[in-house]
Amino acid sequence: MSWLSSLAENPFYELAIILFFAALLGGLGQLLRQPLIVVFMAVGILVGPAVLDIVKSEENIHLLAEIGIAILLFIVGLKLDLRVIRSVGKIALLTGLGQVLFTSLIGYIIGKSLGFGNLHSFYIAVALTFSSTIIIVKLLSDKKEIDSLHGQIAVGFLIVQDIVVILVMIVLSTMRQEENGTIWQSVGGTIISGIVLFLLTLAAMKWVIPSLSFFLAKSQEMLVLFAVAWSIVLAAVGELMGFSGEVGAFLAGVSLASSQFKDTISSRLVSLRDFMLLFFFVSLGADLNFDVIGNQVPAALIFSLFVLVGNPLIVLVIMGIMGYRKRTAFLAGLTVAQISEFSLIFAGLGLSVGHINEEIVGLITLVGLITIGLSTYLILYSHSIYKMLSPVLSPFQRETPYRELGIQEGEKKRYDLIIIGFGRFGSRIAEMLDENKEIPYLGVDFDPQIVKEWQKTGKDVIYGDMEDPEIFEQIPFKGSKCVISTTAGVEPSRHLIQSLKRNGYTGKVFLTALKEKELELLQESGADQILIPHQMAATNFYHAYLKEFFLQNDT
Repeated sequence: MSWLSSLAENPFYELAIILFFAALLGGLGQLLRQPLIVVFMAVGILVGPAVLDIVKSEENIHLLAEIGIAILLFIVGLKLDLRVIRSVGKIALLTGLGQVLFTSLIGYIIGKSLGFGNLHSFYIAVALTFSSTIIIVKLLSDKKEIDSLHGQIAVGFLIVQDIVVILVMIVLSTMRQEENGTIWQSVGGTIISGIVLFLLTLAAMKWVIPSLSFFLAKSQEMLVLFAVAWSIVLAAVGELMGFSGEVGAFLAGVSLASSQFKDTISSRLVSLRDFMLLFFFVSLGADLNFDVIGNQVPAALIFSLFVLVGNPLIVLVIMGIMGYRKRTAFLAGLTVAQISEFSLIFAGLGLSVGHINEEIVGLITLVGLITIGLSTYLILYSHSIYKMLSPVLSPFQRETPYRELGIQEGEKKRYDLIIIGFGRFGSRIAEMLDENKEIPYLGVDFDPQIVKEWQKTGKDVIYGDMEDPEIFEQIPFKGSKCVISTTAGVEPSRHLIQSLKRNGYTGKVFLTALKEKELELLQESGADQILIPHQMAATNFYHAYLKEFFLQNDT
């Protein structure tokens, strides 16, 4: 492949070759259901000196990598929504901080036991604490679990982790300045610089950004250009003031987090972020020295095992103590079974400060490759894994998991009807029942926000997930005459029917289908009736309005 290496001496050809391999491996990664981070690191290793030796213009790649990191931190700040943390109560804060504390403590002990020095063990331990918000949100969204209880809790403590990593980066910035003076001078200088940078951001939020963004929003292209420029400029200002550029980019995002245009900006920048981050991971993979990190493989496997098993266990214990069911705690815990792109950025900062060497960066990178790759499958098949492990998880659950069972105020009541799913269809059925006040019903939904809103009105609505094998421990279905599931999906509906039969339910069961294909599959499930909302709406419209309208016109 020497001809390929010589061809890459032209920067344009070099970029073309890198993008070609990125697209090629990206397709393979999609087949293997792997996230882009793993694919990008593999691209870096492939085009680096260890394999094809294509990367020649390191400075250009490094510049693009810095821009990618700035945009990443900008989007994190842009999406920083503390309301998500408040919506799931103190559990997000306590779980997030508890997981960071215990993971770093245990990781440090493991590092010391493996013969690493104090500072190296500290860096490794801290790197193990951060989980990838990008990967987890993507996987939960694909599985339609982002609004579930465990999904919202996971997003909540991921936000806590993001805040912690920003604070750690600020501390690193202080250490970077220590060479020019004492530690106290560096801390004092950092505090002053931080206040100035914060006041600058606050002033821009109040007097500049609202009117400027409103003016630029007339052209979405200009709005996105302004957002990118603002993130890069503030990153540069952060660098000039002694911070890392990542801190400045994060504050740039925070300054726009309250803007009415933040969703437009975020959606437009996600693709650019993914593209630019390619060069960060290419740079990271290309810099890996396999001769140096070859001896770190056993240690990487040990740390990876801790992340894959230990991190979920820590979350499982914390949430169990706080009164959550083992299923909710387990599914939320699996989301922290990998390290983050921030862990790699953190390691890079440690290398630039001089606290760690290439060997430690390589170790953390190996842990990232292993844990991100494997945890993807853990999250994708989380429900199947839970079914297998459920019997041995009982010690992690209180005898009365009050945070999920305590809301069942009407648990001892008798309900004639149970409605599963309080979306547009289910909530409308409930509203019509409320108008007549003849049929006592219980509502069940997997979105804790919807449950809270209905409970505020005094209605009997509880949290429940159709795919939960223990759902009937929560739902008082015995004695009810009818169960209506307004949630579409063949597998959840089949699971509901099977669970009802296993528990000896003899009442009527109505399922919902949105497509003809779903209708055909569900007709064999044993349901008494399959509801098709759009057909029902069309039939009702025809008989109630259309038919009468034309009859009147004919006469």
